[in-house]
Amino acid sequence: MGAPDFRRLPDLALRSRGGAVVHASDESFAERENLIKPEPPGFDPAAFGHKGKVYDGWETRRRRGPGHDHAVVRLAAPGIVHGVVVDTAHFTGNHPPEVSVEAAGLEGHPDTGALLAAEWRTLVARTAVAAGTANALAVDDPHRYTHVRLSIYPDGGVARLRVHGEVVADPRLLVAGAQDLAALVTGGRVLACSNDYYGAPENAIAPGSARTMGEGWENARRRGPGNDFLEIALAAAGEPRLLEVDTSYFLHNAPAEAAVSGAEEAEGPGEWFPLLERTPLRPDTPHRFVVAAPRPAARLRLDVYPDGGIARFRALGPLTAAGRAALWVRWLNTLPAAQAREALAELGLTRRQAAELLERRPVETAAELPEPLAAVIRG
Repeated sequence: MGAPDFRRLPDLALRSRGGAVVHASDESFAERENLIKPEPPGFDPAAFGHKGKVYDGWETRRRRGPGHDHAVVRLAAPGIVHGVVVDTAHFTGNHPPEVSVEAAGLEGHPDTGALLAAEWRTLVARTAVAAGTANALAVDDPHRYTHVRLSIYPDGGVARLRVHGEVVADPRLLVAGAQDLAALVTGGRVLACSNDYYGAPENAIAPGSARTMGEGWENARRRGPGNDFLEIALAAAGEPRLLEVDTSYFLHNAPAEAAVSGAEEAEGPGEWFPLLERTPLRPDTPHRFVVAAPRPAARLRLDVYPDGGIARFRALGPLTAAGRAALWVRWLNTLPAAQAREALAELGLTRRQAAELLERRPVETAAELPEPLAAVIRG
């Protein structure tokens, strides 16, 4: 029996899962971003543009001197690579005769300089590939990588690059008991926004990942002093421990920097304290920042400098005891009577206890609730 087909493993590089082509030596004929599109490559023989034949892939110019071309992909999910597919579909007279694949493990959100200076390890040595073919190349390397580099010799076109393997999570980013405290679907809401000329501010806290730049929050170009911001009320008071500032799809209009502040008060001027100091951002990148000194907050303020677009903003962490209790009280006070009776019965209250509680609504605090329900809230 042969070895398992590595192509059955997840594609760690897919654009739809958060991967990005962050650098290419050249993309004169067809843009690098096509390499990791999730759909199969298409082809229209009649399609020509200002740069020549339109290809659904990455294509470089004809190289007249020494050297070769390459593209660097930031994996959507870092992990162990078991194999790659270099698909030259529809590239027949212009495919590269040979390719190689390397990988690197990098901390943080590296810029182009850091990528070029990284220590790259060979996953696939220089190998001949066929035209118009999904060339499957197995990998035997036990290390976890964050980026892969596809080199083509000397130039040409590649339709898709698939990077199959196993995800290995970074335990530093796994927050115990965490939930997205700012999420729209759990009760987070935008309280204030400096500018929403191109994209609604609530897009930043919408569920799921953005699929295009149009699904994020984008402000107008700032021509004067100051900076743009969002102020967000959390679903309930919590302790943000991991912040995500995602600039996916914002390639030339991402903010240069961002900062995040918190306030303990849900309303009013309050006193803001720093959760993330002013920090550089990279384009088209889901940045994740561990909060160095977590503390409870009911509101957050995301400042972007000086302007630019954000695909998503997340604030992961546990609810505080007070926040959890307030969430339960609000939920209980807003339930229709019939649903409330059914829910309270499932939570262990007798019919009499449920009826008495419904008579007293709205309750102000969790201390007013009968013991079976209070015990559930305490966890």
